[in-house]
Amino acid sequence: MSRRYNSVLTIAGSDSGGCAGIQADIKSISANGAYAASVITATTAQNTQGVTDIHAIPVAHIQKQLEAVLDDIEFGAVKIGMLHSAEVIETVQSTLEKYGIKKIVLDPVMIATSGDKLITDEAVESLKRFLPHVYLITPNIPEGELLIGHKITLENIEESAKELGERYQVSVLLKGGHLELTDEMTDVLYNHETKKLTKIHNKAVQTIHTHGTGCSLSSTIATYLSLGDTLEEATVKGCNYLNKAIEAGKDMILGKGHGPINHFGL
Repeated sequence: MSRRYNSVLTIAGSDSGGCAGIQADIKSISANGAYAASVITATTAQNTQGVTDIHAIPVAHIQKQLEAVLDDIEFGAVKIGMLHSAEVIETVQSTLEKYGIKKIVLDPVMIATSGDKLITDEAVESLKRFLPHVYLITPNIPEGELLIGHKITLENIEESAKELGERYQVSVLLKGGHLELTDEMTDVLYNHETKKLTKIHNKAVQTIHTHGTGCSLSSTIATYLSLGDTLEEATVKGCNYLNKAIEAGKDMILGKGHGPINHFGL
């Protein structure tokens, strides 16, 4: 008897080093039991030491990629990574709305590890307008601070997650990895529909090999949503998977800089 694949679409940039972006998404989706399809928004010249060049895919071609996969494949969820311009954001939003896609997990990639903004002010404003139309956003602390307009600490992370959710009318996983170092990682999920806050705790892993963690987490959550889990179930499973993959890769070496998590080493 035939069975349909549980499929997840990732819309993001390509990382030539394989640590982040589309490559990390495909590995995470595959490792957690779903089929991965992709729409590439940009290609990067990138390795474990940094990004040396970015080539934006023409918007018309992004549109064609979206239509090709959405006309043919049924997706249980969609993950969105970095969208580099207002035009790309508006194209992705309008196309997903046209096809009635509801389970959208958006990783609002706006700020580099260095603290530099990765997208223009116009694109940031366009992204803010998109947020109420997705299912879940997964900002890290700097991105959350940009969206909310004030500093986020371990003491106010729960209130900040709720504030973000109510301001943008969307469920929020506020990731605590940039907070002050402790023995424990704390992430907070705010379910906008139920108004429920869930704190997720994992052991902190001491390693520099965390390149692509945001991509991997958001695509893993999308995978569990596609498999039928609730928002809380999918998010807890996603955070736990990521923690185990960081642990599995903490002593692995790839290149000369910040390596990836070990997606299949659990």
